[in-house]
Amino acid sequence: MFSRGIKPFAIAAAAMTAISLALVFFYAPLDADQGFIQKIFYVHVPLAIVALLGFVAGGIFGVMHLRSGDRAWDARSYVAIHISIIFGCAVLVTGAIWAKAAWGHWWLWDEPVLVSFLVVFLLYCVYYPLRFSIEDPDRQARYSSVFAIAAGAFVPINFAAVRMAEAFTHPRVLSQTGGSMPGEMRLTFIACIVAVTLLFVTLFKLELTAKNASAQLSRLRRALEPEAAA
Repeated sequence: MFSRGIKPFAIAAAAMTAISLALVFFYAPLDADQGFIQKIFYVHVPLAIVALLGFVAGGIFGVMHLRSGDRAWDARSYVAIHISIIFGCAVLVTGAIWAKAAWGHWWLWDEPVLVSFLVVFLLYCVYYPLRFSIEDPDRQARYSSVFAIAAGAFVPINFAAVRMAEAFTHPRVLSQTGGSMPGEMRLTFIACIVAVTLLFVTLFKLELTAKNASAQLSRLRRALEPEAAA
């Protein structure tokens, strides 16, 4: 069930990634102020957008699990959050590199966008100790779903609050007043978002397939244990 469509998504992700890299390095113009280092924007921002959407998806899957009781929805919620945390690590690393090159500092604590993403990231880091501190599988799934729903609801609220806050340094790329990108940059940016989204979906389906296969193998081993003991 989970493996359905992995190959087309993987091919699409690889092709779109190659196209996006070609656009980044050979089509999009150099930024007038930052020069070549600005091209990390095409990785940093799409990763951040997809990671935040992945956190919200984890909350939606948590709702589906609580409503249906189907553990498959809990697996989807866990994997969505897991991959989003990995993408979040990449966001923080690429953001720090960009900040150091552009502003001369690895981090700015008075910038709402930076701090808000760090808060969301650290919030979801609590998900792992909460989940794996519960041994009973059913309680683990329920409590994890509740956390995913609460944290997922916080993401858009946090995003809206930051959008209303005063921006000090970090550019606002998704606003009409924060400076418009030229056509070449905008096309490249959209292509990079599509590529990162396809990568997320491919990794999502791949990890779900691996976890489902591992669970099936464990069930077979438990079923064969009495025969082996006899």
